[in-house]
Amino acid sequence: MNKPFIRNHQYNVIKKQAGILQHALGTVADRKILESVKYTTESKILEMFPDAAAEHKQMLEAVSTLQTKEDFAKYLRELEAYLTEFPAITAKQIQKLFPKNKKLKLPDLAAIDYRYVTYLSWIDIASNKLFIVYPANGQFVGVEGRYNPTNKKNYCFVCNRFEELALFSAITKKRPAGASPDYYKAVGNYMCANSHDCNNNITDTTALEKFIEAVVG
Repeated sequence: MNKPFIRNHQYNVIKKQAGILQHALGTVADRKILESVKYTTESKILEMFPDAAAEHKQMLEAVSTLQTKEDFAKYLRELEAYLTEFPAITAKQIQKLFPKNKKLKLPDLAAIDYRYVTYLSWIDIASNKLFIVYPANGQFVGVEGRYNPTNKKNYCFVCNRFEELALFSAITKKRPAGASPDYYKAVGNYMCANSHDCNNNITDTTALEKFIEAVVG
């Protein structure tokens, strides 16, 4: 039985690196350059899995042997069997993360393919709010904030890809010592207006985790 070991953002890195190599094979004639691209591709993929089992490393290393479009498609397709899913979560668990929202509208949890989810999010159009659920340190964390589409394209702070953005701003729960009861501070940043695209693009969780830490503490 296949033991999942690849997280969604790591799979996105593999797709990106495989795409770079595939493009080079179709456009570069210099053998030395191609060998360099192959080495770089393989190295960047393997460095994400320092503790991978020998058979898993062997499977990942096969990227440097691929030649045709069909080879690359088969390689990525076979790796899908090793994707780890976003941790199982119920509607009740989500509602507990947002206790002040008594009429919280949830997405259709049964319709989500959790293999391709790094963070779970949805928009409540009625309240113009975005909700994010993320697994951190063995437990789920919920962040909510204002969601304002910009109708402009730029780089998303989460996935660092050029996409249509929305401004997401949340009130931080951190309070300086001696702060007045009325103290509040908003933490905001521009992220993909479409979380599906963002989850499909994200290759590093650092920026997202820093943002969540700034809000939740």
